[in-house]
Amino acid sequence: MAVPEISARGWYKSSYSAQASECVETGHVTAGGMAVRDSKEPNGPALVFPATAWTAFVMGIKAEEFPAI
Repeated sequence: MAVPEISARGWYKSSYSAQASECVETGHVTAGGMAVRDSKEPNGPALVFPATAWTAFVMGIKAEEFPAI
């Protein structure tokens, strides 16, 4: 499997996690979709999601479809 190219905007994390040491970062994939990685392992693996799956996930969060931990 080819490694996806992350857009020129690079990786970013939520402003809500600016003070936390355990965060995830997201990056737009050039071919479409979103990549997610552990901020402590910037050279480690990343999960890549198609745009439709990422959009459904974000909409589910906004609709509070996932229970709080």
